[in-house]
Amino acid sequence: MASLVLRGAPRASLVGRVCSISRRSTRALNVDHSVPPAGMPPPLRGIKVLDLTRVLAGPTSTMLLADLGADVIKVEEVSRGDDTRSWYPPSAPLSPSAPQESSHLPPESAYFLAVNRNKRSITVNFKEPDGLAILHKLVKESDVLVENFISGKLAEFGLGWEDCRKINPRLIYASITGYGQTGPFRKAAGYDVIVEAEAGLMHITGEPDGPPCKVGVAVTDIATGLYAHGAIMAALLSRQQSGQGVWIDCNLFESQLAGLANIASNYLIAGQQGSRHGTAHPSIVPYQVFPCKDGFIMIGAGNDKQFKLFAEKILDRPDLPEDPKFSTNKARVANRQELVALITDALQKEGRDHWIEKLTGLGVPFGPINNIEQTFAHPQVAARQMITEVEHPRAGKIKLVSPAVTYNGQRMPIERPPPYLSQHTNEVLTELGYSEQEIAQLREKKII
Repeated sequence: MASLVLRGAPRASLVGRVCSISRRSTRALNVDHSVPPAGMPPPLRGIKVLDLTRVLAGPTSTMLLADLGADVIKVEEVSRGDDTRSWYPPSAPLSPSAPQESSHLPPESAYFLAVNRNKRSITVNFKEPDGLAILHKLVKESDVLVENFISGKLAEFGLGWEDCRKINPRLIYASITGYGQTGPFRKAAGYDVIVEAEAGLMHITGEPDGPPCKVGVAVTDIATGLYAHGAIMAALLSRQQSGQGVWIDCNLFESQLAGLANIASNYLIAGQQGSRHGTAHPSIVPYQVFPCKDGFIMIGAGNDKQFKLFAEKILDRPDLPEDPKFSTNKARVANRQELVALITDALQKEGRDHWIEKLTGLGVPFGPINNIEQTFAHPQVAARQMITEVEHPRAGKIKLVSPAVTYNGQRMPIERPPPYLSQHTNEVLTELGYSEQEIAQLREKKII
């Protein structure tokens, strides 16, 4: 288990000593600080994460930790693994050179591959004493445990926060649930689409005269994964100062509530109820998708200067910014329907590419509505190397979305493809001190 705490001397003297060593080392190496280094060493190298999560929110958080160099050991159910392994089609094609030991497994689902890079997979039935013993050994050696079981469920198996902190007082224990560890909904399961509905997001998503809609991707799950990742990083820093572990309570409901942002503030400050506006903005006009002759384009003229440019150069209507009905944003909001109809009539006379060419470089925010193929064909995707190709042991070469952040101009590497089910069970158990004979016995008893 990696330690981020220096012990054996008062904190102030340690800080002074480390700074003094650092200054001497810098002078000796004659480092040129005017030139930033390429990339950044993985900051979580040496941190071990025990991953008891499945589906999306939890795996997103642990993947981000793995991207930063943590050794993430994903513990899966013995026969089926993570639920998303069975969520196909689509799936990656199987390679003829796939390991024989994995021949009984289904194809690798695209969903699972999306959020499980840089991890190791083991399968353990921790409902049985021998399996629980494996998990307890991993808890003792781990820096972080991340789980997304219903509140209190892991405690029934001897893997709750109190159980684990007795084994390892320095453990960061992150619980990801639907509604948190307390309150009347603490025992309710968490589903992205349900929380979208219950925490206000679905109410404000969709066309004004249509029914509520869910967002096209599970944004509540993803946001919760991001919150959990940030909380774990904060807890590691806290442990560096205190030497003690932390229990993190992160959940979909509160993450979505926080994600309401200005809509929540409008209600809390002014009592203003949110509503559906389609792609439009409740407080800015024009700021929405408009149809063209052969597609759609998003226009966002967020201030009077941008609207003047748009009216003069795109609509060929220099009179509009002078009209009292449209001269200010407040007036444009009040006369939304009339202005939107006018813009729609103008833009439908030409195709999307015509308007893209005219808008480029003008200073008015815009963007075409791209489908997924067009998105990955975007020149920025290639320029920023936002697709990474990796070699998967069962599927051959597969493409993944690259990690989203660069450090000194370089991304963290994808060092491991998403694992196939139980790919690293023998490897991890060997590291824990199990013999080949003991591993074979555990497999025969279906513990692993």
